[in-house]
Amino acid sequence: MKLAERVNRIKASPTLAITEKANALKKEGRDIIGFGAGEPDFDTPVNIKNAGIKAIEDGFTKYTPVGGTDELKDAIIDKLKMDNQLTYSRSQVVVSCGAKHTLYNLSQALFEKGDEVIIPSPYWVSYPAFVLLADATPVILETKEQDGFKVRPDQLEGVITKNTKAIILNSPSNPTGAVYAFEELKALADIIAGSNILAISDDIYEKIIFDGVPFFNIANMRENLKDLTVVVNGVSKTYAMTGWRIGYAAGPEDIIAAVSKIQSQNTSNPTSISQKATIEALRGNQDDPRKMVEEYRERRNCIVEMLNTIEGITCVKPQGTFYAFPNVSKLYGVSYNGGTISNSVDFAEYLLDEANVAVVPGSAFGSDDHIRLSYATSMENIRKGIERIKTAIDNLKR
Repeated sequence: MKLAERVNRIKASPTLAITEKANALKKEGRDIIGFGAGEPDFDTPVNIKNAGIKAIEDGFTKYTPVGGTDELKDAIIDKLKMDNQLTYSRSQVVVSCGAKHTLYNLSQALFEKGDEVIIPSPYWVSYPAFVLLADATPVILETKEQDGFKVRPDQLEGVITKNTKAIILNSPSNPTGAVYAFEELKALADIIAGSNILAISDDIYEKIIFDGVPFFNIANMRENLKDLTVVVNGVSKTYAMTGWRIGYAAGPEDIIAAVSKIQSQNTSNPTSISQKATIEALRGNQDDPRKMVEEYRERRNCIVEMLNTIEGITCVKPQGTFYAFPNVSKLYGVSYNGGTISNSVDFAEYLLDEANVAVVPGSAFGSDDHIRLSYATSMENIRKGIERIKTAIDNLKR
């Protein structure tokens, strides 16, 4: 059977593939420490779980409106107004089955053949795939480590063409942990507004930010930019609700209506039970998420400090998320057991084979000089895993 050509444009998610491989090796009896999955290791807070249980007990298990219940939309509207000083109506909000689903639906609603979509690299692995599946062209804008992995205004100006439809911005960033400051976003906002392109702001890590660094959304940068911005967020990361599958978008009414129309034909509504739990997540006590962030901060400090003690590795301290993105390119060209480490894929395979440590190659994020490690795991695993990496590197032939 001949498959549709669009399937050949993309690869399976490398982060999920690494996690599946690590889990398979664990089942075979190998002691694998996994730094692959971008998933909080904390349990969903009790008050949120109880809201889900109550929804089941109350029989709230039927279809809801395609784009989410009014009650949940109101909770999202209140959250955006309180946290981000952005005001929306119900018709400007759509709830989907995770932020990933939201972004895919947006791509289907907005992009088509001939469109160009700017994606700063390093990027989340699925952004280019979403664009390709919509028949559009991803334009990869390479940021530099010395610039903090952030887009410079002159870079953005240099890649905008008459075919540019949008730019996808992710702050805090997966995989780098970079967070845009106000002036940095303002400079980009001026160019976006002047070019009349759309900004898709992926804010999924908004609450996982450290050291008092403030969060800003590009929609706040100029009075007219809200009309050129779609804000995407969800509850998976902040509230350890990855399996509940709730994400949302807020933006211009015509775009949100188009997303809802597409969703009506692919999934219909997001899970009713999860919607009730999400209302509690957004409106309920926020102590647990704050405790999670404090634990992530301590883990970040530990993993970055340990990585920077390893010869051949340097790691910038991330300002947010739960990822470290160390540069390992100084180790390229080193031989071992008849093989040679030439790139991030080779290095990741070496660590899995020789150290029983799973990491994600940086090439999956558009930066082959790096690897990504998720520190959404215990401090014990972090220390043990980084020690294994150090030993494995010490064993390489120089």
